[in-house]
Amino acid sequence: MSNSFFVPGHITGFFTIENHDVILKRGSCGAGFLLTKGVRTTISPSDELKIDVNQGDSTVIDEVLRILETDSDFKIVQDIQLPIGAGFGTSAASALSLTLALNEFLDLGYSEDLCGQIAHMAEVNLGAGLGDVIAQTGKGLVLRVAPGAPGIGEIKSFEQDVCIAWKTFGGIETSSIIQDPRSQQVIYDVGLKYIEYFEEKPSMRNFLDFSYNFSRETKLVSDEVKKLIDYLNSRPDILGSSMAMLGNTVFAIAQNEDAFKNLEVEGLHIDKLNNVGIVHD
Repeated sequence: MSNSFFVPGHITGFFTIENHDVILKRGSCGAGFLLTKGVRTTISPSDELKIDVNQGDSTVIDEVLRILETDSDFKIVQDIQLPIGAGFGTSAASALSLTLALNEFLDLGYSEDLCGQIAHMAEVNLGAGLGDVIAQTGKGLVLRVAPGAPGIGEIKSFEQDVCIAWKTFGGIETSSIIQDPRSQQVIYDVGLKYIEYFEEKPSMRNFLDFSYNFSRETKLVSDEVKKLIDYLNSRPDILGSSMAMLGNTVFAIAQNEDAFKNLEVEGLHIDKLNNVGIVHD
C-alpha cells in the first residue's frame, strides 16, 4: 500500500547563518513564508528500489537513504512543483517529505521531530540549506527564532491571508555563499539586525520592508532582480516585493490576485500563502 506526504516550498526573506560543530544545531535564523506548491513524495511497494523524480536528480533522495541505512525495496516518486535551486526550499521539501513517507511506509516509529532532524542533516551534509526544513514544519509566515533542526531550533508561525506572485531568473549556488566566511559575516550582521526588528514588531509590512533592505545591504540582489522588484514596489496595489534567499528570484505579495493580473511581467506565477503546512495524503 502506498503513502504520500506533501511539504510546502519555503521562501526566505532575510536570515543569519548560525554555525555549530553539531550538525543538528547548525542552521539559520530568519523569516520566510510557505507556498501552496512544494514537493510531494509517494512511496509504494516494489520488488526493487526505483526512483522517479520529475526534475533534477536523486542526490537528496540518495543522501536520505544513506542516513537511514535502509536496504529495503520500494518505489519513490517525487513531484517537485517549483524550480530547483531558485530559493524555494525544494531540496529541504524533498528530504522532509521523503523521510516522513519512509517513516510510515517502513513503520520506523520515528517522531515527526526525528524525521525533520534526518532531513535537516541531509540538507546540511549536501550544503543545500540551513533553515528550510524547520521552517517547513510551520504555517504561513514563519520566523526562525533559534537555529537548528526540528525539536532543537524554534519557530513562530503567523497565519496571513495574502496572495503571492513570483518570477525566477535562475538559480544561485547556495553552498558557494553559505560556506564563504566573508559572505557569512555580512549576512549575519545585516540579518541579525532585521530579525531583531521583526521580533519586536512582526507584520507582513515589516517582513517585506526588511527583506528588501536585506537584499540590498548584503548585495545579494542582482540587477535584473532589483529592476523587477522596483517595478513591483511602484505598484500601489502590491504590498511589497523582494528577493527569495537564496535564488535569483523575485516575489511579491498582495491582498488578492487582481493586483497581479494586469502587470507587464512575462512568466509571473501566482500562488497563495500556505496556512496549512505539511499534508499527509
